[in-house]
This record gives sequence, structure tokens and C-alpha cells, in this order.
Amino acid sequence: MTGITVLLVDDHLVVRSGLKALLGTQPDFDVVAEAASGEEALGLVEQHSPALVVMDLAMGAGMDGIEAIKQLRQRNSQQAILVFTTYDSDADIVRAVDAGAMGYLLKDAAPDEIFAAIRGAVQGKSVMSAPVASRLFQQLRNPDEVLTPREAELLSLLTEGLSNRELGQRLFISGATVKTHLAHIYAKLGVETRAAAIATAIRREGMR
Repeated sequence: MTGITVLLVDDHLVVRSGLKALLGTQPDFDVVAEAASGEEALGLVEQHSPALVVMDLAMGAGMDGIEAIKQLRQRNSQQAILVFTTYDSDADIVRAVDAGAMGYLLKDAAPDEIFAAIRGAVQGKSVMSAPVASRLFQQLRNPDEVLTPREAELLSLLTEGLSNRELGQRLFISGATVKTHLAHIYAKLGVETRAAAIATAIRREGMR
């Protein structure tokens, strides 16, 4: 395989420079552009059409990595995206995969692991750091962990029969945010209705 074009997205210049230098040791990698924000990344992907986007998750003010991944995948469902971050929480991993990332690497990954992940991602393979893969497997075995803390809290409140407005008041969030959380909960639980979500919540509570 030759000529894997790469866009690096990270708000830290030192990180981008270090990764670019590392990738430069491989003859088949070509870093065609660098972005310091999600917004900048969208424009550079349009301009350069890289084979792979290496994306950090947290980038200060503006669009974060998750939203950038979603928008990139909406524009091109075939775009290969590899998360490269320090964040290894369950919620971050699930959000990134849900958004459309092909893989998830931690920044302490060994060079050979990074090289293999890049080559795998452009071939359509799902690539994960070993610790991330282990956590994701645990999440699949324990579905409760897939929900973010806020989603779990909202699911618990559903069993009290609260309306969307009441849920918003209880959690100090807008009605639109409640609807967004509910949509994510339904999708993660594999249900389509509030009643089904409540039934699932009650069943899980009874299994504890």
C-alpha cells in the first residue's frame, strides 16, 4: 500500500508536529494538512480529500472531535477517521464509535501500534488500543455502562412517570436537550418508545 494521505486534527501544535514527524518515518504515509479545530478540519477535508483523518476529541472552544466526526461522516460516509486522544472514559469511547470513528487510539500508543492502526483504518478495519478494546468489550457485556451518567439519570427518572418538561426542570436542561438524550437512550437500549425504555429500566433495576 502506498500514499496514505492523512489529515491531523489536534489543537496542540506540539502534538501535531510530533505525530507528523513520527508518520514521516514511514514511506507510505503523507500528512497533507493539519487542523487545530473541528471547523478547520471540515474545510481541509473538502480541500484535500485525505484517505484518513486522525482526530483528537477535545479541542478547546468551538466544535469538538465528536461533532466533527459526525459531520465528516454525514458528508462522506466512507471517510476513514481514527481517534487519537488521551481520553479513555467509557462515554468518550462509545460516543466516538457511535459518531462513526473507525478506530480509537490513546496517545501513549507505541509507534508500531499507531502505524498499524492507520493502515488498518484505511482498509475499513476497526482498530482500537488494547485498553480501549477491553473497555468496549466490557460495555457490550454490561449494557448499563453504555449510557452516559446523564442518560442513566434520565432513564431512572423516566420510571417516575415525568413528562419531558418535568424531566427538564428536574435536571435543569432544556426540553430539546431532554429529547436528544431520550433519542440516544432509545437507540442504545434498542427500543422505540418511552414505555419500552421504562420497562427496560425497571427490569435492569430488578436485576441489580
